Amino acid sequence: KIKFRLVEISGIFFYFHCLFFFFFFNVIMAAGGPPGQTGGPQGRHVRSYNHLQGDIRRRKLFSFQKFFLRIDINGKVNGTKSKDDPLSILEITSVDVGVVAIKGLNSNYYLAISKKGELYGAREFGVDCTLKERIEENGYNTYASAEWRNKKRQMFVGLNVHGKPLRGKKTRRKNTATHFLPIVV
Repeated sequence: KIKFRLVEISGIFFYFHCLFFFFFFNVIMAAGGPPGQTGGPQGRHVRSYNHLQGDIRRRKLFSFQKFFLRIDINGKVNGTKSKDDPLSILEITSVDVGVVAIKGLNSNYYLAISKKGELYGAREFGVDCTLKERIEENGYNTYASAEWRNKKRQMFVGLNVHGKPLRGKKTRRKNTATHFLPIVV
């Protein structure tokens, strides 16, 4: 009877011992791990996307307004209805996660948005040339300035119904004038 009682007590002890360690482990991990380590809510592990940097895609950007975005040899940005226009072939290069640079293949100008929200072609790559690329719900892409904002609102690349560039201050994400389909060349 005494032996049976000892086995029962040791079994209960083992049960509470396991419960304690399980609870202790979960509390420590919820707090971000042991002191000095990250991994919890305070210091999330940042994934490495280095394989996406420098990726170059040749595309034509077809707007929701039925124009191909083009950068001409003088750096002027507008839209064209011609699908054979060589100035509408663009190189989209990833600069960072979700950030791209768009360069006219034949004009050698980068698509840029100035601090005032004007679209233009820049000869050299600079802060105006970094654009945030986002895929919208309708499958189209939007491109917003990664550097500049207007009253805390993003400024987007867009073409109006006549193929003229929209001022970034007037654009919104939901406005279909800012939606583009990247078409493989």
